[in-house]
Amino acid sequence: QVQLVQSGGGLVQPGGSLRLTCVGSGIRINVIGNGMGWYRQAPGKQRELVAGFARDGRAVYADSVKGRSTITDAENTVYLQVDSLKPGDTAVYYCSYLDYWGQGTQVTVSS
Repeated sequence: QVQLVQSGGGLVQPGGSLRLTCVGSGIRINVIGNGMGWYRQAPGKQRELVAGFARDGRAVYADSVKGRSTITDAENTVYLQVDSLKPGDTAVYYCSYLDYWGQGTQVTVSS
């Protein structure tokens, strides 16, 4: 059974950081040439790409997190680090690989 298992997130104060983890189970994650990314969906909004890997393996970022976010991969795991968090970063975050999605992780940025 293929699963993407997420961890991390929760309640974070503005200006803080978060690190989300996505572990592939039953599947080998190869970020080069395949669709691998982190998405988020805020209430009342469409799901949007936060960060991902282009076909050549380069990391790409949404303008809203560029310069304060890092996506990395290692050992069948993909990480998303977001710094200098803002209330606008509040959303449910999902990792996605090929046709598979993680279970979603709530991130709330609030004091």
